[in-house]
Amino acid sequence: MAPPEAVPQAPEAAGHAASAVLEARSVSKRFPGVVALDDVSFSLRAGETHALVGENGAGKSTLIKVLTGVYRPDGGELRMTGEPVRFTRPFEAQQAGISTIYQEVNLVPLMSVARNIFLGREPRNRFGLIDFARMHRETGDLLDGFGVRADPRRPLHTLGVGTQQMVALARAVSVNAQVVIMDEPTSSLEPREVETLFRVIGNLRDKGIAVLYVSHRMDELYRVCDRVTVLRDGRHIHTGELADLDRMQLVSMMLGRDLSEVRRSGVTSFAAEGHEAARTPVLTATGLSSRLQLHDISVSLYAGEVLGLGGLLGSGRSETAKALSGALRLDAGELTVDGTTLKRLTPAAAIRAGISLLPEDRKAEGIVPGLSVRENIVLAAMPRLSRAGVVSRAKQDRIVDIFMKRLRIKASSPEQKVGELSGGNQQKVLLARWLCLEPKVLLLDEPTRGIDVGAKAEVQSLIDDLAGEGLAVLLISSDIEELIEGADRIVVLRGGAVAGELSGDDVAEDRLLEVLADHAPEPAETAPAAQEDPR
Repeated sequence: MAPPEAVPQAPEAAGHAASAVLEARSVSKRFPGVVALDDVSFSLRAGETHALVGENGAGKSTLIKVLTGVYRPDGGELRMTGEPVRFTRPFEAQQAGISTIYQEVNLVPLMSVARNIFLGREPRNRFGLIDFARMHRETGDLLDGFGVRADPRRPLHTLGVGTQQMVALARAVSVNAQVVIMDEPTSSLEPREVETLFRVIGNLRDKGIAVLYVSHRMDELYRVCDRVTVLRDGRHIHTGELADLDRMQLVSMMLGRDLSEVRRSGVTSFAAEGHEAARTPVLTATGLSSRLQLHDISVSLYAGEVLGLGGLLGSGRSETAKALSGALRLDAGELTVDGTTLKRLTPAAAIRAGISLLPEDRKAEGIVPGLSVRENIVLAAMPRLSRAGVVSRAKQDRIVDIFMKRLRIKASSPEQKVGELSGGNQQKVLLARWLCLEPKVLLLDEPTRGIDVGAKAEVQSLIDDLAGEGLAVLLISSDIEELIEGADRIVVLRGGAVAGELSGDDVAEDRLLEVLADHAPEPAETAPAAQEDPR
């Protein structure tokens, strides 16, 4: 089936009606060597939820930054309620009624929950001083509406990522905004928190507030969005009613290629059919324990297999990966790699043994945004590339060229700052950093989180290729379908302990859900919605 190639519509055809609360008209944005937005037009109507979709690098993030005053457009104009506007900084966009929730929580970690919610608009008493009692009271009332149980006085960084995201949501909807932009808002949320988010979106719609919703999760888009705008390579491809497009059409439009080609590249499945992992143990972990986080975790990884690590949010998945990589201090346990027991488990020792970890939070724990693509890729390999303390630039360039081509990293040059790349390309840069060390074990914590369907397919296909080459891969994913399709075996965790293991024909969604259900807490023990978790 050929991809439906929608012709970019004129502003009127694209929904630029008089009722539009926010419009972008023929907006362009250029960076050195890259045209990020090329004559893009779209509109957002009052009281609608509008999906913005496209592959990483399609221009979604750039468009959001133009709408919110982070970037100034090089061409075109913005309008609010029909009047031209020009934002020179984010504060001006906020003052105009545009509020944004970013994928990575964009708040102040060391400040309290209340200070974050009221930052820049703190209530004052008659003496002009901050009225903390009122601020804490109003924060508590606001959080109650989101099902969040957290002390308004508590520093934000002490809460779980999901709870922090709910705090960001609470702030965004509490400022009397006309437009709320949500960039991958559910990426850190539990299912019950997602339901709360959808209820909030419904309330916003009832109040006539426009929501621009960016997500790579099709189920979410078709559940909450009215219209959709598709971007590809910085250009406007289509705007229309989402209900008029089936998922196959939407994916084909985003990728710009035949859907059968998408399936072949790995979107449908990245587990090679008939793949039999060689039963050569590469890594064995026994009795890993860490106070309040892990309890007697034992796992084995084999050459050429993908081991899935499943469980609900807060089950200990990320902590297990960090323990295997030496990044989490253990109270007990033993780790053996290729028959050699690591006497002292530290990140350096794990790397020397051949263990590499791709962390869940690529922004905080992975990339160095101010450094170039080249510098980020060779960062971990510098000791190997140096001789008498001198690093060979020729060796660097050779390695970077190999992995930029193999992973199809899209950048204007190896010297472009990695912080300027799309999320999917940043993830590929991190993969390149660890693959150039030729590891024996690759630990992947949410490797496709927050990246589009095209980049996701490439990463998934690469994982299968690496396993086929004999690499032992540990895959952590909150996406049950991704876990089922990608893993040869699945170890299920709950409360920092192993709840069960699935292999062979048992690697199926119904069996995984059964294991989770069998080990779920009783209703009376269920934690309140949006409680902070240990992750």
